[in-house]
Amino acid sequence: MDWAGDTAHIIDTDTGEPVPVYVFVATLPYSGYSYVEGFFSMDQECWTTAHVNAFRYFGGAAKIIQCDNLKTGVDKHSRNEVKLNRAYSELSEHYNTAILPCRVRSPKDKAMVEGTVGVISTFILAALRNRRFLSLAELNEAISEKLYEFNHKPFQKREGSRAIAFEEERAFLIPLPPRPYELAVWKIATVAPNYHIFIDKMNYSVPYEYIEYSAPVEHPWPVKLNSSDAENEQCRHSSCKEVEDDDSSE
Repeated sequence: MDWAGDTAHIIDTDTGEPVPVYVFVATLPYSGYSYVEGFFSMDQECWTTAHVNAFRYFGGAAKIIQCDNLKTGVDKHSRNEVKLNRAYSELSEHYNTAILPCRVRSPKDKAMVEGTVGVISTFILAALRNRRFLSLAELNEAISEKLYEFNHKPFQKREGSRAIAFEEERAFLIPLPPRPYELAVWKIATVAPNYHIFIDKMNYSVPYEYIEYSAPVEHPWPVKLNSSDAENEQCRHSSCKEVEDDDSSE
């Protein structure tokens, strides 16, 4: 998993100025089968969304994910310790995969994706460079079309293509969970005298003994109130949509 060094662009319809688009690339190690998507930012939300969309595209998650030492993924990487940030760690647990950031100053650790990024920059981004796109969706649709060509293009030094080789690799992917991972937002909430907390224009009840207690709350869904001392979950609420989904499945 990595961001391409080259950026794409769309045209701002109000100013006519180019807007940079950062390109995410995910590559499977055996087949070289890849996923590519453009984003307006390289922040935590985009990094997480890119992973979720890549897993959906592949139809599963790799058992091990190698990434660079980005702040959106890694808090600390020393010789003796690797510490992922909270969001990236939760994503790893959700998909039951292990995340191994590449060693500092060890480019060979992610040689496959580095090589693919270079090829993609030539095959996809260079091909789209002279085209004008007025929205991110329009650009990503064009990227998707070129990506299909890229994955089905015959290998130069062996038989088959990335898509054909992927059919063998697919069996080794971890099945996706029933629901995709959603990036949680943490806020500090104080329990009101009516033993409710107010999040996103909704009230959620908590045990009455936590009245006037302030604690980190994870949302959007499920909303979870956690004890600030030991980070033990005290209560959990499903969203209205989740309840409707459960009812419709009966």
